[in-house]
Amino acid sequence: MKVLIASDHAGYELKEKVKEHFSEIYEFEDFGTSSTESVDYPDFAHPLAEKISQDASLFGILICGTGNGMSMCANKHPNVRAGLSWSTEIAALARQHNNANILVLPARFISSDLAFDIVKTFFNTAFEGGRHQRRIDKINR
Repeated sequence: MKVLIASDHAGYELKEKVKEHFSEIYEFEDFGTSSTESVDYPDFAHPLAEKISQDASLFGILICGTGNGMSMCANKHPNVRAGLSWSTEIAALARQHNNANILVLPARFISSDLAFDIVKTFFNTAFEGGRHQRRIDKINR
């Protein structure tokens, strides 16, 4: 499975750890950044979200300090449902109820091990459909 991934400077180290940890399971397409040098998160969130907006089969991971900036940018794009997750329970619900296609991680607030568990949960949880689909259909107005 191909996973799009991007971060800003605050999320760079966690992004690299996630890629290394899951390298045998997922093929990553890295949208940057490539260091801890200060950058603007929209420059990385928008290109990744645009690609997912155009291809419903894709999934992504965005990582910044709090996860808020990346979430706000990504969710501006049609057909993108970015879910900020700081626990496995939230990641599971983002998939089950919201059919999230981008996982957003808050690098400054979770450990690497917790991030790995969240990623694993996100990608191993299916969308429940049913009444949740009706709600998702109302997102893009």
